[in-house]
Amino acid sequence: MIAWPDRRVPADPEQAASKIEAAFARASRGELVEIGCFGGLGRTGTVLACMAVLAGVAPEEAVAWVRRNYDARAVETPAQEDWVLWFSDRALRAPTETR
Repeated sequence: MIAWPDRRVPADPEQAASKIEAAFARASRGELVEIGCFGGLGRTGTVLACMAVLAGVAPEEAVAWVRRNYDARAVETPAQEDWVLWFSDRALRAPTETR
């Protein structure tokens, strides 16, 4: 679980980023990982865009990729779009073995 108010960004960005990276690592190992929020668009879409970055989608294309492949309404606010870029900068600076 990530403390994340509706239509906003995570309350604790570092903790959220670590949890997203851990979930991606689990999924990469073939484990079942579920991503969801009440509406399934803003927070869910934002996490999916972050995971797309971890999977190799260019950060500036991640939100569009999620909107094409998941739901056109995903990632609901400009702040969420900006958070994907913040996440990607953080994740891509980190050593690969910590992801």
